[in-house]
Amino acid sequence: MSLSATTAPPSPSAPPPTPPRRRSRAITLNRLDLKLSPYLYIAPFFVVFGIFGFYPMLRTAWMSLHDWDLIGDHSFIGFDNYTRLFTDEYFWNATINTFGIFILSTIPQLLLALFLATMLNRTFLRARTLFRMAIFMPNVVSVAAVAIVFGMLFQRDFGLINWILSLVGVDAIDWDAQKWSSWTAIASMVNWRWTGYNTLILLAGMQAIPKDLYEAAAIDGANQWKQFWRITLPMLTPTFVFVVTLSTIGGLQLFTEPLVFGNGNIIGGDQREFQTLAMYMYELGIENLSTAGYGAAVAWAMFVMIALVSLVNFLLVRRSVK
Repeated sequence: MSLSATTAPPSPSAPPPTPPRRRSRAITLNRLDLKLSPYLYIAPFFVVFGIFGFYPMLRTAWMSLHDWDLIGDHSFIGFDNYTRLFTDEYFWNATINTFGIFILSTIPQLLLALFLATMLNRTFLRARTLFRMAIFMPNVVSVAAVAIVFGMLFQRDFGLINWILSLVGVDAIDWDAQKWSSWTAIASMVNWRWTGYNTLILLAGMQAIPKDLYEAAAIDGANQWKQFWRITLPMLTPTFVFVVTLSTIGGLQLFTEPLVFGNGNIIGGDQREFQTLAMYMYELGIENLSTAGYGAAVAWAMFVMIALVSLVNFLLVRRSVK
């Protein structure tokens, strides 16, 4: 009697080794994917920015070096348009108006936004979501509606503001006939629209501050005022710098509010009392076809001013908070 030998099933064959060249190619492709994929994700933004942002800037710079007539020749004149700015009284009038409205709107706006954000950040406040929605509502209201409301408020004969002033013995003010009165009216419109927007940004920054810092400060005996100065403001510096920069850029590009305040008058009043740089640039580059090159020079002057003022504000805010 023979014994049958049991044989084990054949083991599966091992996969053939990957050639070194193919392995190195896969590693290289993997590294390229890790390095290039983030740039490919944000590439659409740069494409759109290049078409609608960077190219128009270069085109405007090229136009500013020419006597650019939209219906004629474009002769090269170098920096003559820029030297003309120094003797242009309308340009300096628009610059003064822009900075005047900017100061009257930006400083009170930021202070009020900081105060409102601090109040909305309190834990004892009821219906905080409702207050946040209400404080943001002016920002989503149509500019045309804002113009109608503030036009009625600052009307000379039957306006609510003049009626309130008459109760304390102040004569009626023709708000769009003088610089300071028109600046105040336009600044109030800007403050009403954008204070809530800045408030929510600052509130988001406050809520990102760790609560442990306040608890430790309270244990050490710091009151609410000291906590605000020693914890809130220093920790809020990046957000506050961001808000200041946005407000600076928006304030120096002011166009819609003064335009609707003057009922569409691009020169900003009979004597250009509240014409801003953006309005003056529009007058030269859009309404007047023969001065597009000079309007481009005004646009680049605005760009330089905005960049310098934003840089100064950034340095001042960062140093003062520190």
